[in-house]
Amino acid sequence: MPDPTQRFSNRVENYVKYRPGYPPAILDLLTAKCGLTRTAVTADLGSGTGILTTLLLNNGGRVFGVEPNPEMRAAGERLLAGCPNFTSVAGTAEATTLPEHSLDLITAGQAFHWFDRGKARAEFLRILKPGGRVALLWNDRNISDRPFFQAYERLLITYGTDYTAVNHKNVDQEIIDSFFGPDGHGQAAYPNDQTFDFAGLTGRLLSSSYAPEAGDPRHEPMLRALQSLFAAHQTNGTVTFDYDTTVYYGRLS
Repeated sequence: MPDPTQRFSNRVENYVKYRPGYPPAILDLLTAKCGLTRTAVTADLGSGTGILTTLLLNNGGRVFGVEPNPEMRAAGERLLAGCPNFTSVAGTAEATTLPEHSLDLITAGQAFHWFDRGKARAEFLRILKPGGRVALLWNDRNISDRPFFQAYERLLITYGTDYTAVNHKNVDQEIIDSFFGPDGHGQAAYPNDQTFDFAGLTGRLLSSSYAPEAGDPRHEPMLRALQSLFAAHQTNGTVTFDYDTTVYYGRLS
């Protein structure tokens, strides 16, 4: 796999415009189950352009956004420049540079599948306070009964550079169980959605690291296939991405 910390360097604009946020109800979950208070110290690992970091800052605590990719990190810094509780950190999940036992909570939104799990787990244990929690989040497209999503999935498999290899769904329940350890973890899911016209759908696709870029021989055929897919499934000029925002949370034991 190409260096995962560099995969989004040329996709920042589309990422900012077209990636989904997270339901505000997640803050209630983190408050009830993960000790997220208005004085909590959180590290958002793989913070990217600041999507999850922004939600966490709305709760009032201090948040370190740890992001290895310079272009993504710069976008997050621009977005959150006026937030005194935000600190941008050039680091990775495996080497955050944060002090030992300094955090109440670690989050990773749409990022954990890029981590070296063994090294990241050791780093999490180093930087968490005793009793600190971890929350791993993904926006999952639910393709089971959606013809549009099934067609979109086939498009990704057909044209994606390495979609099946890097799909976050490769992180299965066994991997999650192993990462949290024998004491187990909690799980919750929340509905989430985005509605796109064709330009938005194109931007959403091109924000993905596995979507071939301009100049790749797969790029133009992919966009033609996307146009056909959109024409077949649009309603009043739009299509909707329905997600289940899934959260795994708990202590590392």
